[in-house]
Amino acid sequence: MIRMFVPFLAIAVLATMNPSVAGAAQRKAGPRAGGKPAVASAVNINSASATELEALPGIGAKTAARIIEYRQKNGPFKKIEELMNVRGVGEKNFLKLKPQIVVSAAKADHAPQ
Repeated sequence: MIRMFVPFLAIAVLATMNPSVAGAAQRKAGPRAGGKPAVASAVNINSASATELEALPGIGAKTAARIIEYRQKNGPFKKIEELMNVRGVGEKNFLKLKPQIVVSAAKADHAPQ
């Protein structure tokens, strides 16, 4: 039984003595292993699709649908803080989203005739 425990103990001791060993293992796994892909640029919450909204941290399919529903009922967002009016987006979640979202005029579906 002790023979099985010794290798794990040795690894734990080495990892605490040399933090770069533990850091190397984390870098290999990636900073967001198993999570959502990082958002490359800011997302316009007035024109984003459900898929684009779901790429944001803390936004799942239901919340993305609620954002789109809110946008359809109330018109385009005038400022990003209005996102907190959507059920499922509280202040804590909004603060995580704030650097990754923008509000600008929604794209027209078709050109005026």
